[in-house]
Amino acid sequence: MDLVSDLNNICGPSNVFVNEMMKDHTSFRIGGPASYYVTPGNEEELGELIRYCVRTGSEYYILGNGSNLLVSDKGYPGIVIRLFERFNDIRIDGSRIYAMAGALLSRTANMAAKNSLSGLEAAAGIPGTLGGAIVMNAGAYGFEMKDVTEYVRVMKHDGSTEDIPSHMMEFGYRTSRCIRDGLIVLGAGLVLASGDEETIRDRMRELKEQRSAKQPLEYPSAGSTFKRPEGYFAGKLIMDAGLKGYSVGDACISEKHCGFVINKGNASAEDVIKLIKHVQDTVLDRFGVRLEPEIKFLGDFT
Repeated sequence: MDLVSDLNNICGPSNVFVNEMMKDHTSFRIGGPASYYVTPGNEEELGELIRYCVRTGSEYYILGNGSNLLVSDKGYPGIVIRLFERFNDIRIDGSRIYAMAGALLSRTANMAAKNSLSGLEAAAGIPGTLGGAIVMNAGAYGFEMKDVTEYVRVMKHDGSTEDIPSHMMEFGYRTSRCIRDGLIVLGAGLVLASGDEETIRDRMRELKEQRSAKQPLEYPSAGSTFKRPEGYFAGKLIMDAGLKGYSVGDACISEKHCGFVINKGNASAEDVIKLIKHVQDTVLDRFGVRLEPEIKFLGDFT
């Protein structure tokens, strides 16, 4: 089996890369090489690629904007399939929006505002794509993706597609049916409310200012490192445990918001893992609360 030739035949040689450094494709700016990095151009190519991976037993990972991901220093020995560059169309029809999986949430929210559609104001500052936001039911400031999602277009392991109504997506806190069933998000239909563009943009600016004041946006990170434990706030537990500013190498607990692990320059994935484990152990010992990471991990961390 000549994997590179097969991938070239499916997606075209200009869309297939070998030993692509993943630090260049994640917001953490951390990660070794992916053995193969592929950017399919449409659903047909993606379906053929997924069927090929399943048929040959090739390991693969679907990547959006890499905003919630830590990749191992050793890289990833499989095929990274990135939908960000080419699956990014957005269509508006009245109060409805259809956005493809690779469309940035910020861009989708700004297009909604331009068309006087309200409901995505809080999503404007979430640094990721629509696909990742649907998978994780991303949210902020009391908003979650499930609040505006009408249906989700997905691809299954056999390359077939289906439009799944929102009520069948099993949305929960940072989870959805996509995780359980391994569904690939292709896009989603959103239903918004009519509003006033200036009022919508005022709210977006207000939330942006709040983010800038409270979150370490000036450093590379993967967003909130830990999920919110029931009855607590992860950042406060970490701060109360005396870990504000604690570092392992260039991986550091942000002094602006203790819920964020930041890359101060040259942090390795190993640094981040050691820091996360120390935080988990310390908070568990001090407060009896086990913090669960919100970020995803790709590759070998042993």
